[in-house]
Amino acid sequence: MSDLTPPPTAAESPTVTRAQRAALNEDWLATAVGLLLVALVLTGVIPTGLVP
Repeated sequence: MSDLTPPPTAAESPTVTRAQRAALNEDWLATAVGLLLVALVLTGVIPTGLVP
């Protein structure tokens, strides 16, 4: 019932950190794009008919 996977080595740590950083950047990018779309709709740049 013990975990058979070896503990992460020092060589694996930067890879995990880089992957987490990339995921965080993707989340912020999606947030920024969403806010930009909301702002464009509210200012009237994107017509109401295009928004479902």
